[in-house]
Amino acid sequence: MPDTATVSSESEFSGHAHVAAPPPAGVDVRHDWSLSEVRALYELPLLDLVHKAQTVHRAVFVDNKVQLCSLLSIKTGGCPEDCSYCPQAARYKTGVKAEKLMAVPDVLDAASKARAAGATRFCMGAAWREVKDGPQFDSVLEMVRGVRALGMEACATLGMLSESQAKRLREAGLSAYNHNLDTSPEHYGDIISTRTYEDRLRTLSRVRDAGISVCCGGIIGMGESVDDRCNLLRTLANQEHHPESVPINALVAVEGTPLQEQQRVETVDMVRTIATARILMPQSMVRLSAGRQQMNEEAQLLCMMAGANSLFFGEKLLTTGNPEYTQDMALLDKAGIRPLEPRQEG
Repeated sequence: MPDTATVSSESEFSGHAHVAAPPPAGVDVRHDWSLSEVRALYELPLLDLVHKAQTVHRAVFVDNKVQLCSLLSIKTGGCPEDCSYCPQAARYKTGVKAEKLMAVPDVLDAASKARAAGATRFCMGAAWREVKDGPQFDSVLEMVRGVRALGMEACATLGMLSESQAKRLREAGLSAYNHNLDTSPEHYGDIISTRTYEDRLRTLSRVRDAGISVCCGGIIGMGESVDDRCNLLRTLANQEHHPESVPINALVAVEGTPLQEQQRVETVDMVRTIATARILMPQSMVRLSAGRQQMNEEAQLLCMMAGANSLFFGEKLLTTGNPEYTQDMALLDKAGIRPLEPRQEG
């Protein structure tokens, strides 16, 4: 694994993630959490837990701004994997049609519009099991270079990567790579059989070794136990380096997937998960991701109070709904929350 100096190559984004900087006095950054310790935090009285998380959050992120991120599905549907939650899996009948990789100019046009709307990070997702070398991967590299030229962070989620592919993405300027663990090691086999937990950890290691910022989180509401939720967070927090970005997703149950009958995650469960993540990984960006469409304004604000400091905005989050842009902006304005500003690359 690289040393801290290598990891901090993303220091130009220090306003968005503070992992490379020394923690403020009184903020404890650990990598040796036990499951019992994590569960004890998760099960604190809710207001005590939120207060503890907010105290940590304000100590690290002094300006308390929220980063706006935009996510575009650059290659939709037709995925050979069997992730039980995913409408893009080819084996499920969800109405999502397999599409070709988008053209580079169309992706960069979408990125430009997202930047104009206030996004500082542009994420590109492709429904692949793994990246294949060749013209399509070359196009993705061109997309990354184009997004960075717009003055935005470029993030991608393309499935599993080889060492050489991770290095090429870094050379193209990729800021971050998203590769979620999804759930605990114990519950993982109930959700996915076509890729192992070790496969996911191996890709994360290659991303980190290439000097790319790691974006890694999970999904709650997939029938997991409280121990599973806590063990997911423990696995993330006990990595040698905390992920710079930790997306917390609430399952969006899609008809046609094996999890279509799952009940919607309760707000309190989402808040507990976010607050615990904030305490365990105090310098990471905690991203309120999928499932926001099912949350009212008060629930979203409570999640931000618990330590979420990044939102995915726009009408779609890959293939599931997301709150409208105007609703998001109105919510932030009413709450007096300022978004991070886009910047030109120097």
